[in-house]
This record gives sequence, structure tokens and C-alpha cells, in this order.
Amino acid sequence: MAQTTVAFNEPTLAASGNASSMAELRALFERHAPGDGFFPAPIAGLQLIRASAPSEPLSVMYRPALCVVLSGRKRVFLNDQITEYGSNDHLVISQDLPVFGQVIEATPLEPYLCVHLRIEHAEINQLVLDHGLPQEPAGATAHAARGLYVEPSTAALMDAILRLVRLLDSPADLAAIAPLVRREIVYRLMSSPNGWRIARTAKADCYDQRIARVLAVLRARFREPIGVPELADIAHLSPSALHLHFKTVTSFTPLQYVKQLRLQEARRLLVTTDMDAAAVAFTIGYESPSQFSREYARMFGEPPVRDRARLLGTAVVYALE
Repeated sequence: MAQTTVAFNEPTLAASGNASSMAELRALFERHAPGDGFFPAPIAGLQLIRASAPSEPLSVMYRPALCVVLSGRKRVFLNDQITEYGSNDHLVISQDLPVFGQVIEATPLEPYLCVHLRIEHAEINQLVLDHGLPQEPAGATAHAARGLYVEPSTAALMDAILRLVRLLDSPADLAAIAPLVRREIVYRLMSSPNGWRIARTAKADCYDQRIARVLAVLRARFREPIGVPELADIAHLSPSALHLHFKTVTSFTPLQYVKQLRLQEARRLLVTTDMDAAAVAFTIGYESPSQFSREYARMFGEPPVRDRARLLGTAVVYALE
């Protein structure tokens, strides 16, 4: 299948205020994320990510989130779409998506630095209730939108991100101020040219919201057998309409999506537990360990046992971005 590459390369952070924000954010990384890895912060949904070298593609279950890159460059593979973004951009994930993420530019002197902030549907819903839905562009259709996009980072957004991360130096202020800054950040995203895409997940009875309900069910029940008719009932769509809008949002069919969830969970279990491949296969819902091994190798390039040995040998750290 042909792949589509989406990249944003024009510099958009030339303003002195933005440059100052970036410099202060880098200094905050030095204090709160001094080495490579994932650093969860004492702010709901916030983590700092650092890498001093390019990485291999890493399977990740993206939840709705904002990823702001301060330096380096990242590539995200969503089935047939490849999205690249760097230090002038931010990535928005509006739906639950199984992807492969790869750091493609990073050095010890210019590491990949990323501020990752989970976005809760409740926050979007509240802003829509308080301020209404953002206006959709003239070319927008009623069809569901892909659940992942990149935009240039604005001065207003970077200022809010800086104020949120700066709270890590003021623990006494976290409980009172962090929720307010989080709300502002989500407001900034919804006010952007593509903000209608994330706001649609709170729009009653639109296709994006219906698919979001289906994705929540699949995430909770991916180990169980669940058929398209049941998913169509959950979405209040015909099976053919479900298939169309589900693939538009995720780039997968429902069956392919469930397989992605199962195999990503299998890889996580292999790396983080002492379960053998057969036990992992049964845990994630496979009835045949041999079928599991074949499908695992098809997705990750090696059968489970060899893949686990290689990943443990390279000290890959798994985290949900």
C-alpha cells in the first residue's frame, strides 16, 4: 500500500518571545529530565521525553494528547501515513491510535526533547459546553477526520506550555494552577486552524464522536472476541458506515485495529514480565500460540522470543506516549 508523508518544515518560532520560551523549557528539561527516557511529572497527564540518539520504530498506543518537540525530530507511522514533525511543530492525537514512533534526529548536544500532555475528553467536552464548537473550515465535510495531525506551534501555545512545565519548580502551586493552565492549552488547540478536528470528539452524534465510543470499547475489550455488528450498534451506524469512518479516523479496519492492540500489548508484556510467548498469546486473546507467533513476526520482524531478547539487549524502555 502506498504511504503518505505529512511534514511541516517551515520555521514558525522566529519571534523573540518564542525563542525565549524554548530556551527556558530546555533549561527545565535539564533539571527535570536530565537523562534519556520518559519522565512522568507530578502534573496529571504530563511527561517529559528525552533521547540523545535516533531510535528504532517503537510501538506505542497513543491516547488523545499533545506532543510539543523542543529539539530533534520525530517520525510517526500510522499504517499508510508517515508524519514527521520537529522543533517548530506540535503533534495532536485526537483519538486512540496504535502507531510506531521513531526519533530520527537527536544527538547528545542536540537531544530530542518532547513535552507530552495527555488530553482528556472531559476537558474538551467542558470547553465545548462553555464556549461552543470552533468553526469548521469551508472545505470540511461531515465525514470523520483522521485522528492525528501536525500544526506549527504558536507563541500563545508555547507560553502556556512553558507555564505548565515551570510549575515543576513550584510544587506548592501545582494543585491550584496546573488545571487552569491545562484548560488554556486545550483551548489553544481548539482555537487553532485544525482545532475543529479535536473538538468533534465532543460533538454529539457526529461520526468522530461515534468512532471515539467504539475505540474506547475496543481498548477496554481487545482481549475479547467482538464482532462488527456489535461495534456498529455501539456507534449507531450501519456496518458499512462504521467501516468507512473507522478507517478514516484510524487508517485501520476494526479487525486490523484489534490486532494492533493485541500485538502491541504482547510486546509490552514480553519486555516487562517473565511470561513466555504462549502465556502472552493466551493472555491477549489468541487461541493458537503458533498463529500469534506468525502474526507477531509479521508485525515486528522477528518471532516473540528473538524480539524480546533483542529489545532487552538494547534496553528499550516502553511507555505509553
